[in-house]
Amino acid sequence: MSKDVPGPVPRLTVITLGVSDISASIAFYDALGFSRRLKATGEAVAFFDTGGPVLALFPWDQLAADAVSPDKPRPTTFRGMTLAWNCATREEVDTVLAFAVGKGAALLKPAHETDYGGYSGYFADPDGHPWEVVVAPGIEVGEDRRVHLAE
Repeated sequence: MSKDVPGPVPRLTVITLGVSDISASIAFYDALGFSRRLKATGEAVAFFDTGGPVLALFPWDQLAADAVSPDKPRPTTFRGMTLAWNCATREEVDTVLAFAVGKGAALLKPAHETDYGGYSGYFADPDGHPWEVVVAPGIEVGEDRRVHLAE
């Protein structure tokens, strides 16, 4: 591209998770309180409003085929990514972790003080996608539920 022509505006709009049982995953994310949108898609694909990027659920094998990646073997270890649920307080971290576990999540790591001055713990969804639940210095959760980063 020429230096005179601006490039596209970068944005992250959707995070799609491959899931083994879309019905169970829809129920799990619904139970966490994410609002499902475009329900007319049935169980072909599910979209949830997260207050930021959309969270989409898509059958694992179909997502692998769409991304031109092998479906097997499916990873049973860390996949090199996590999702995050930022909180406003340490108490909220504890509440969210307990809530998620109560809705069927697996507790991966109890909440603890971090070496950077935060407080975090981890849970996994039914397909093992890890979520960090965290309050961290310099990251504020506003009344709009959106994350606001310090300059």
